[in-house]
Amino acid sequence: QVQLVESGGGLVQAGGSLRLSCAVSGLTFSSRAMGWFRQIPGKEREFVAVISSGGGTTAYADSVKGRFTITRDNAKNTMYLQMNSLKPEDTAVYSCAARFASAVSMTPSGYNYWGQGTQVTVSS
Repeated sequence: QVQLVESGGGLVQAGGSLRLSCAVSGLTFSSRAMGWFRQIPGKEREFVAVISSGGGTTAYADSVKGRFTITRDNAKNTMYLQMNSLKPEDTAVYSCAARFASAVSMTPSGYNYWGQGTQVTVSS
């Protein structure tokens, strides 16, 4: 059974930092590209950051570039999202996702497994 479990969300003031984790089980983590996406109620899920299976390729949404960093530890089957200089507009439910391929995709439809999500709230 495939499981993706996010943690690390919470309430933070603008300018603060959070580190999200995504623990994965039930699939060959080191062969899968992974991604972080976020969603606000009433809006479509949007791309935040993605990382290839080996970690050598990453991509970021323009809105988070320079502030967020995606990494992975294949020995621990875990992916991370370090979020710095947080803004109120970063408030959303953040979900991690895994796809069958090793190369990245920036579209939610390119991912096959999803976590339940973790709430990030940034106050002004």
